[in-house]
Amino acid sequence: MAKNNLTTVAEFILMGFTDYHMWEITLFLMFLIFYIVTLLGNVGIIILIQVDVQLHTPMYFFLSHLALLDACYASVITPQILGTLATGKTVISFGQCATQFFFFTICAGTECFLLSVMAYDRCVAISNPLLYTVVMNPRICWGLVVGAYVCGVSGAILRTTCTFTLSFCNYNQINFFFCDVPPLLKLACSDTTNTEIVIVFFGNFVILANALVILISYLFIIKAILKVKSPGGKVKTFSTCASHLTAVALFFGTLIFMYLRSSSNKSLEDDKVVSVFYTVFIPMLNPLIYSLRNKDVKAAFRKVTGRFQVSQSV
Repeated sequence: MAKNNLTTVAEFILMGFTDYHMWEITLFLMFLIFYIVTLLGNVGIIILIQVDVQLHTPMYFFLSHLALLDACYASVITPQILGTLATGKTVISFGQCATQFFFFTICAGTECFLLSVMAYDRCVAISNPLLYTVVMNPRICWGLVVGAYVCGVSGAILRTTCTFTLSFCNYNQINFFFCDVPPLLKLACSDTTNTEIVIVFFGNFVILANALVILISYLFIIKAILKVKSPGGKVKTFSTCASHLTAVALFFGTLIFMYLRSSSNKSLEDDKVVSVFYTVFIPMLNPLIYSLRNKDVKAAFRKVTGRFQVSQSV
């Protein structure tokens, strides 16, 4: 087609649910329940950490920011999915698509860095328990959190700029639930080679660098645990890391499957399923992972509900 016949795209059509018309009501209710549980769980974690003095520790400080990110993460994607299922409107403007992509990338990138910060926190707590409060003082904690956000925002600016400065002409149907890199690059009518190199290199670097920090942290944790003489002490010490390890495995596992596997092994249908998992399920699961087997969180919840019941009876 001649260049003068090309039309610049002003909007995109999200085609992720076009094959599921018979299931629209069921899917809407399912995603709505997931979203409500996600918000209640993550906001609940944040409130508990704020109101209970026993949870004013570095570990729970980082956990409150993880909960904030998960709530934002889900809120960037799920309301748009609900709107599509409820109204059948699949059109999203170029600006809305770029905005969704930008905030989605901020949340994903920041969470990646924050999980490595939380691994370092556990490493210090287990390897140097006597110096823990000195090393992880409020100034250091805020510095680590701000650093995670700065890295997340910087990465989002780079990826959004690289992606949305490409030319999109004529064909505007995104075979996906939301605006993400792989389907957008397929729609571009300009050369995407340099863009793909930058995005893939930066994405791989972020994932692998944070994974390396987490791995090294856990090597020191394992070394410290092996020095504990009693088997019960080893189990108790390692149990403080179980929730974080589960969250890391879920988050990094899906990211690696989604973005680091070779193009020859990629399937768009597989990507759709995985994308729903890490944008909808993981933000919902994290509060459960960190609370179900956490005595401190459960104790704080009982205290808060007890206060509420007392105030209601007065």
